[in-house]
Amino acid sequence: MEEPVPASAPGSTAALAAQLFAQKPDAELLYMAQNAARYPPAVGAAAVAELRRRELLPDSSPAVSPPPSAAHETWAELLGQLLKGLFIPSRRFLATPLLLDLNLLVFGLMILSGVSASAPLGRELVQWGSNVSGLTLAGEPWRLFSSLFLHAGLSHLLLNMLSLWLLGLLVEDRVGALRLALVYLASGVGGGLASLWWHSNGVNSVGASGAIFGLYGLLLALLISKKIVLDKSDRRAMLGLVLYLVLSNLISGLSGNIDNAAHFGGLLTGLLVAGPLALAGLKKHSES
Repeated sequence: MEEPVPASAPGSTAALAAQLFAQKPDAELLYMAQNAARYPPAVGAAAVAELRRRELLPDSSPAVSPPPSAAHETWAELLGQLLKGLFIPSRRFLATPLLLDLNLLVFGLMILSGVSASAPLGRELVQWGSNVSGLTLAGEPWRLFSSLFLHAGLSHLLLNMLSLWLLGLLVEDRVGALRLALVYLASGVGGGLASLWWHSNGVNSVGASGAIFGLYGLLLALLISKKIVLDKSDRRAMLGLVLYLVLSNLISGLSGNIDNAAHFGGLLTGLLVAGPLALAGLKKHSES
């Protein structure tokens, strides 16, 4: 049986770790000690030990206490953090929360004005700026934008906002807030124009679906252009998931009062026009 190697012996793991940390600058060691909870326990301990060796941290000073474990957080606290990240813009996610907030704000104002939360009337949607044949291209092109923030009931709103949230989390961190917002708006306009062209007998359309399908197109463009660095199996899996979501939504739109023309128009705009233009010059983004 081999004798165990003393921790202080040359060539031991502890000795090699001590040599490695001895080469690190003071600022990096202080950061690692103060954020010990983000690293394996041995890393934080080695940083503290090296700081003490340099007499930058007295031996009597207690190590910085790590933040409370997420396991001790209550469901209410976890939900609060989720909602905060969902609706409050941050440096990492700016466009997605703002778009969510704007959609919710417009819907709230509609309800406060007396519009039904479950079944708004067609004339009420027209008054608020829906995409209407005979009006949009007859002097009121702003309806192509305003209709993106109107919804025909609470269920319509929640379904679209859930999709926007999920796609925003997947895409915004990789392309940036400005690119996401531009693709969203351009795809929404593309979907609105496709709806007007397809429904030659007239249409009164609202909703963010065309813009959301444009984000599906942007995500597909990201994957196809390999701007996200993934191995082949992960890339195929994500492509399969996105295609499944797109096709399932398009198939479900074949029944009921759903404007699939806007879906197709938004998807093609995001995939073939706005998405590729937005990705021009974008560096590859490695998965963490």
